[in-house]
Amino acid sequence: MTTRPVAFFDVDETLISGKSMLLFRDWWDALHPRGERPCALEGKDRSELNRAYYRRFAGVPAAELQSAGREWYGAYRSDPQAFVLPAVTALRRHRALGHLTVLVSGSLWAVLAPLAADLGADRILCASQRVGDDGRLTGEIVRPVIGPVKAEAAAVLMASAGASPEDCFAYGDHESDLPLLRSVGTPAVVGDDPVLTQHALREGWLRLPTETGALPLAAVG
Repeated sequence: MTTRPVAFFDVDETLISGKSMLLFRDWWDALHPRGERPCALEGKDRSELNRAYYRRFAGVPAAELQSAGREWYGAYRSDPQAFVLPAVTALRRHRALGHLTVLVSGSLWAVLAPLAADLGADRILCASQRVGDDGRLTGEIVRPVIGPVKAEAAAVLMASAGASPEDCFAYGDHESDLPLLRSVGTPAVVGDDPVLTQHALREGWLRLPTETGALPLAAVG
């Protein structure tokens, strides 16, 4: 039996041109205005900011958030500059080669699931939102899937799939993706983040431009 290599893709500003969490937050808040404002989070680290983001959905039925994610994505994908075309092309190339394609993101499942279905990605590694016995979100997550946690989650998946990290691929746009990129044999930098660019130039990593556009039609056959 031949083990399938795995290709991991960050999402925000790697596959899509925007930041899905912020775009969805603005869309959601426009439909569900609140009288109070969230407390200031200046000086908090990225993990705490990520956890604070999910607390805004406390009490929301999980099924409602999933439906909202599909509705948001349906509107987002119509933007003529919504996708980073070189990365989308790379994901489709990996699919054509029979590789396992995986989205890895700190964003929420509700917006990632329709994207994954649209692109044909096989798996999603993201924050798991806790759901109460009543089917409503508690506002808490198991852990933020950002920074080193992306690499940890990727390592678990590669081990469970029996894939050698040296045979696997990863794509990211921000220095926080560095642990993920370094966890595989073939990393690729999307865009011109200075930290990642330095590593790419020094270590001969693949670099992709950030040309944006509408989602191209998948090739037939």
